[in-house]
Amino acid sequence: MPPGVSASQVIAEIAIVAVPVLAAIVFHEVAHGMVAYVCGDPTAARHGRLTLNPIPHIDPVGTVLLPAVLLLAPLLLGTPAVVFGWARPVPVDVRRLRHPRRDAVLVALAGPATNLVLATFSALALAALPHTPAPASLAAGVRQMAVASLQINCVLAVFNLLPVPPLDGGRVMTALLPRAAARALARVEAVGLVIVLLVVMNGDVLGRLVGPVIAFFLRLAR
Repeated sequence: MPPGVSASQVIAEIAIVAVPVLAAIVFHEVAHGMVAYVCGDPTAARHGRLTLNPIPHIDPVGTVLLPAVLLLAPLLLGTPAVVFGWARPVPVDVRRLRHPRRDAVLVALAGPATNLVLATFSALALAALPHTPAPASLAAGVRQMAVASLQINCVLAVFNLLPVPPLDGGRVMTALLPRAAARALARVEAVGLVIVLLVVMNGDVLGRLVGPVIAFFLRLAR
């Protein structure tokens, strides 16, 4: 642990970010399941996934291990701060959707759209909070959490829209492309997560893709 950084400070920093991360990924997955349910597929509901209880949505690697490592690295090693994670994917049976191709697109877009809605609420919360609260006050902690929520939801929305399976953008492309091209793209899913992690760990790519979106919501907050 770096000099001058106490254990309580590390715990506080993690809590300020961990709560928005958990909320962002849970709402993201529930949105997928809800839209699928409305479009005729009850699979997520039957598996108990239309709940805001985070436990059914937790993925040991994507929800716990990876965010913990990314959160601790800047505090312990001084590396650039990058927060990313995912929950257990909500099960969707495309065959049960009333209009499979169209509804598959709606189901896929529901997650990123929900993250953008959460980013909007975070920006509105920032606008309502004092701009210069006392450093150790409750308002300061809430403001930090709102900033973290805004940034995390923007990251999740943008990266999930990348056209790489198994991300939502890849699901959209698979639903829209002709069958042969869709099958070819679907084969990328086995290595898609590795590609995404490489993008996430590259700070330049992160800044170029997500930076303008975060800047937009921060302007909205002002």
